[in-house]
Order: sequence, then C-alpha cells, then structure tokens
Amino acid sequence: MHITIDPTAAAPVSEQITEGIRFAIATGDAADGDRLTSVRILAKELLVNPNTIGKVYRDLEREGVVRTKPGSGVFVAPGARAICRKASVVAVRAAVMRAVEKGLAAGLDAEALSRVVDECLDTAGAIQNVNC
Repeated sequence: MHITIDPTAAAPVSEQITEGIRFAIATGDAADGDRLTSVRILAKELLVNPNTIGKVYRDLEREGVVRTKPGSGVFVAPGARAICRKASVVAVRAAVMRAVEKGLAAGLDAEALSRVVDECLDTAGAIQNVNC
C-alpha cells in the first residue's frame, strides 16, 4: 500500500491518508483480512504524528473499513472493499463537480467540458497502459 501526502493540498493530512487507505482497499491493493502498517511505522514513513495515524484508523474502524485486534494490529474488515468503492465514487464525483463548476465559471459549455473529460480519460488510459 502506497500513500502519498501533498503538504500543499487543501485537504488535511489525515483526510489524505484516509483517502489513500480507502483507495488501496477499493482497488484490491489491500484485501479483506490484510494487516495494515502499524501506527508507528506508517507515521514514520509518512513523516506525520502517530496520533494522526491513530485517528485515521479509529475513523476507518467506525466506518467498518478496518478492525483492530488488540495486540495484533489493524486489519481490513470483511466487506471493506464495497464500502471503499462507494466512498471513492463520492470523492471522485465531488472532485469532478468542482472541476465542472470551475469550467462553467470560465465560460466553457457542456460540449467543451465533455471534450476535456474525454481528453483526460484518454491521457489517463495511456498512462495506465504504460504503467502496466
């Protein structure tokens, strides 16, 4: 599981970490029953306070995405992939909505916005094929 933090992003670090974990589970990078990186190690890797990782894991546990087993660690909960896929759709929809609103405010019409989205999908597909 690879999580990237953008210190210049508007979203708080904890939200970026939560989204990174959700995306990893939604894509199958972390599957039901997999043990997640410990609080201390993940905090060290991401250069954040361990309390931040603890908060992320507690929030994800409340959502039913992970389960904590005292003395053993934090594990992906059964059915977490479906929960995370729904959360991913919500997050992507919100980002697309912001982009559409920005495009409309800039004077683009629906057809122009559709072309931009198609170009982005083509570019993303080409990048994805190169990375495979």
